Amino acid sequence: MGAVYATLKEVTARVSLTSSEQEVCESLLTNASSMLRVKARERGYDIDEMIADETTGEDYALAVKEVIINVVIRAIRTLSSSSYEYGATQSSQSALGYSVSMTYYNPGQTLYFLNNELKALGLLRQRYGTIDMYGVDTDDN
Repeated sequence: MGAVYATLKEVTARVSLTSSEQEVCESLLTNASSMLRVKARERGYDIDEMIADETTGEDYALAVKEVIINVVIRAIRTLSSSSYEYGATQSSQSALGYSVSMTYYNPGQTLYFLNNELKALGLLRQRYGTIDMYGVDTDDN
């Protein structure tokens, strides 16, 4: 098991948590850190090596910490019954017959990384290239 990139104290500095949420937060911090390492490895990066880099490591470590804290807070709020709408990408409501409809980022998992978070860490980049569809021959014969 690798390093945990954020602490409970850093999370509680941003949001107040109940004692049961604090217990959940401890395990989520470990899991989120591991998941980020796995996502980085899938894309050919080593997070720990990037943090250890002497030129940009300190700033990169703060960016990683920010992402981990956001992921954990989002997961805790998603699990909390008092804030069911947290993590929704869109919602709609009706009146008289009262109807509610919501679409969630990722309703099947508690921990998830947004694409903009992965882009901020340099783990998700746009790919580009071309395909020669016609196979043009360069010979003038």
